Amino acid sequence: MHAPGHSTGPTSSGSSAASSLGPLGESVLQRSVTTAVARNLATTTKTSPKMMSITPRWLLRLLPFTQVEGGTYRVNRTKVELPRAQRIGVDLSAVASGGTPVLAPESLRSVPLFSRLPDGIVSRMAGRFKPEQVSLGNTLIGEGEDGNTFFILAHGQVEVLSKGAHGTNLRIALLSEGEYFGETDIVSDKPSDVTIRTLTPCVLLTLSRKDLDGVLSEEPRLADDFRRAIDEHRELQSTVNRYGERNIDLVSGFAENVEIPETFVDYSATPREYSLLAVQTVVRVHTRVSDLYNGPYDQLEEQMRLTIEGIKERQEWELVNNPKFGLLHSVDPAMRISPRYGAPTPDDLDELLALVWKKPSFFLAHPKAIAAFERECTWRGVPPVTVDLYGTPVIAWRGVPLIPCDKLDIKGRYHSNQWLGTTSILLVRTGEADQGVVGLHQTGIPGEIMPSLSARLMGLDSLGVASYLLTNYFSMAVLTDDALGVLENVEVGYYHDYEHRKSTPK
Repeated sequence: MHAPGHSTGPTSSGSSAASSLGPLGESVLQRSVTTAVARNLATTTKTSPKMMSITPRWLLRLLPFTQVEGGTYRVNRTKVELPRAQRIGVDLSAVASGGTPVLAPESLRSVPLFSRLPDGIVSRMAGRFKPEQVSLGNTLIGEGEDGNTFFILAHGQVEVLSKGAHGTNLRIALLSEGEYFGETDIVSDKPSDVTIRTLTPCVLLTLSRKDLDGVLSEEPRLADDFRRAIDEHRELQSTVNRYGERNIDLVSGFAENVEIPETFVDYSATPREYSLLAVQTVVRVHTRVSDLYNGPYDQLEEQMRLTIEGIKERQEWELVNNPKFGLLHSVDPAMRISPRYGAPTPDDLDELLALVWKKPSFFLAHPKAIAAFERECTWRGVPPVTVDLYGTPVIAWRGVPLIPCDKLDIKGRYHSNQWLGTTSILLVRTGEADQGVVGLHQTGIPGEIMPSLSARLMGLDSLGVASYLLTNYFSMAVLTDDALGVLENVEVGYYHDYEHRKSTPK
């Protein structure tokens, strides 16, 4: 006779009651359906796919975009009669093997004083430059001394000092690779009005007055051609403003019967034109996936969304780094400065504000550079204020927000989860009305799903895979040179020892 509810036969998978082995091997009666099985009948709460490479992309949000017809944007400017100084490119590849830096003759025309020299003189001058390696702390030119050497800074950094109104040496400039000094000293007998001192070990290319005189004595006409070109430069210099544009002749005063001058504003004969860059990719989705597995999230929509996020990230990278129109490559040499002590300090950002002083819109910096600046502010006891930007707190300096952007690279090494190296901090003025920086795009293109971004079905292949072409058209233009400035060679790896009140690298 059997007890009620018990079976004499062996337990099988089809039994009304199941058992399992406990920790000691004895049979344990299952009293409920397991959660592992129950999940198969439940609707799981799930998220859409997340992608860690998505950033806020503040630059795309803060940059005003201008509609471009015909895919081309022309920037008309007034004619520059006297070009401003450009950095001189020096090839240092041979220095590592004990060779001599290479100076292209045409690069000497980057010096306004030499821009009108005949080709023959420029070629001879370039061949007379001598390389010099100078250690830290050496004085190259002394204030009040006769300057007789033209220096091109191939590598390193020097400071320019001048005695102020109160007789104290003031640092008025920092010069780095590609910059030069002393060009006026070798063509005049006036003593130098500045002191130049090395801040780092430097590689210099030098041309002495004696070497220049040797060039000009090679042929009888060379000295006359040289002097004529220098005189033409100085005459032209007296007729232009500090931007190199022709002065607008005006008369003002209280006297009557004064002849009114005539004037006009000339335009550049070769304005720059910007074409729209295209970022493209093809998204492929199998129709079986989009037909059967389309809930609760639309598979095609998610594929499109994540791909567009990647396209927008690339767009911001191009706006910063593109060699033809990117911010870093569009900064005029006169609008480039270096930090005084490596790490970005309030003084350095003030100097940048003094360059882009006409309605600056925002700083753009790598988050590590912003952190380095905040450390310097904390060290000095002047913490920057925080402002609200689209609901997100960001710090500001002198009322101008510092916008984080990871598209500004750090040049250096990655060590112990920290970047150690240098980067740049940009300061931007935006908008056409303020002659600033503007983004460029063309709306209304076929298949447009957002401004200047289109999605087009390319068709189905024999395997049932649908292909969609995504294209984003854009570019950027700097309307005037003073709309964009940069603080270069910014160190991001310095920390402060507050216990001993001294700065130490981590």
